[in-house]
Amino acid sequence: MIVEQKRLKSFLADTGLVEEKKLEKAWQESKKQNKLFEDFLVSENLIKKEEIIKLKAYILGIPFVNLEKEKISPEVLKIIPEPIAKNHNIVAFRKQDRSLEVAMLDPEDLKIIQFIKKKADLKILPRLTNETSIRAVLLQYHKSLEAEFGDIIKKDAKSLKVVQQKEVKEDLNKIAKDVPIVRIVDTLIKHAVLQRASDIHIEPGEKEILVRYRIDGILRQAMILPKSVSAGIVARIKVLSNLKLDEHRLPQDGRFKIEIDNLKYAIRVSVLPVYGGEKIVMRILAEQTEVVGLENLGLMEDALELVQGSIKKPSGMILVTGPTGSGKTTTLYTLLEILNTFEVNISTIEDPIEYQMARINQTQVNPKIGLTFANGLRSLVRQDPDIIMIGEIRDQETASLAINAALTGHLVLSTLHTNSAAGTIARLRDMEAEPFLISSTLRIIVAQRLARKLCPDKEKHYLNKAEINNLANHCNPEKIVSALQKAKIIKNEEGLEDVAFYRPKASKESQDGYKGRIGIFEVLNITETIKEMIIQNVSESEIQERAEKEGMRTIIEDGFIKAAKGLTSLEEILRIITE
Repeated sequence: MIVEQKRLKSFLADTGLVEEKKLEKAWQESKKQNKLFEDFLVSENLIKKEEIIKLKAYILGIPFVNLEKEKISPEVLKIIPEPIAKNHNIVAFRKQDRSLEVAMLDPEDLKIIQFIKKKADLKILPRLTNETSIRAVLLQYHKSLEAEFGDIIKKDAKSLKVVQQKEVKEDLNKIAKDVPIVRIVDTLIKHAVLQRASDIHIEPGEKEILVRYRIDGILRQAMILPKSVSAGIVARIKVLSNLKLDEHRLPQDGRFKIEIDNLKYAIRVSVLPVYGGEKIVMRILAEQTEVVGLENLGLMEDALELVQGSIKKPSGMILVTGPTGSGKTTTLYTLLEILNTFEVNISTIEDPIEYQMARINQTQVNPKIGLTFANGLRSLVRQDPDIIMIGEIRDQETASLAINAALTGHLVLSTLHTNSAAGTIARLRDMEAEPFLISSTLRIIVAQRLARKLCPDKEKHYLNKAEINNLANHCNPEKIVSALQKAKIIKNEEGLEDVAFYRPKASKESQDGYKGRIGIFEVLNITETIKEMIIQNVSESEIQERAEKEGMRTIIEDGFIKAAKGLTSLEEILRIITE
């Protein structure tokens, strides 16, 4: 099923789609550049990609289909799971008896055809299509949840008993095991995993239940369910989490594990009484998640070197700061992964343990039995650790113990909730940590945020004068220009109007043009000058100003550089810094 490039050239000459002279020149040039002939033709705008696809379909004797306006039934669509459809650009669109028609961009991908044939136990009829068609069909996966729920609710909602909160525990236990309720909860979680959601919000209203997913940090509506299933869903999740079924007045926290497509996930559950019922938030944590390198987190150049240099020191304190959901824990785990060798003993005290790591002794905080961060840390230092990770410094006692551990020869990693790196020092002072001890133990402070990453299919744009003037409301344009010049994105004589930024564009990967997130950082190096300023109790703003003079790139500047490199959009950076 492979179309030889020479044969393709011959057919193009016969059809007259490309002038013969241009065709021959392109053939020679593609060989020189070691590029695929068809890709070279498209890159030089000599022919459209769709024309190439149609011609290949003709040569191979495979029909070409256009699915841009085709409505595919959910039953047929889900024969090929969404992740496989996305990764291999192949979708199922028609099923007749024991035959399944699939549309694809690459008819030479025989492995995926064999895989689907084996999985679906059907005869596979491959068809060629274009990227626009694939993208249109992939968007229908997002609508398949409602179709799946529609079937469940239409068939089973009438038979569900309307449950009141005063129902006894035994009745709630029975309802939690009803097939429709089990299917609804299972479908919600499975779809959230496929959508790459980090959280599921189930919120009771007066007449209905709103289900929302947090995807790449943004809450999005996923489903609206009838109020009649509310108590059943709550009961089902409580059973899974081993929570009290008949407790409706107090908040409860629990967790359970699930397996989807041979991957294990830990689900952290929070139940909160609200007006109209109980709100549930489920945090999804993939147990097999690979810890990425510092570069993949978004640390670059000087900031990356500072972090790498600090973790090589045998003692001291490294703090990661930022608001909730800014990726602090991921950064800590990445540092632990680098430090995790057979020569060192690493112990952690966390709330909760989000990722399990080999050779690392991880302890879960449990305040109900007196195991707090402070008490746990006291025990950890008696376990002969080389490296200690504290999930979060929340109080004076934990701060004091962390500083003492760093003073006595341990490398201590932890997080704090502050908005800037310089603000961390003020926060430690508020916890009554002695300034001379702070200056003696601190190595670096990493402040961070998370920005949504742009998909490869994006639109280039330049700022006009009005947009540049508007930036002054959020940042200092002169500092941004200086940072872009230092990063060699623009020349010394150029300004913001010369920088190419990028906007999101709906694609097969994402409806809103974003997929995944990247860190935006500022790394404050505790130099001798900064140490002296800490001892002198100078203000946060003075420390910030001095750090910038010594070369610290601020979060805003780092964000603009990543936007200019096409990693994220300027709108996303402005959203983050104005939150």
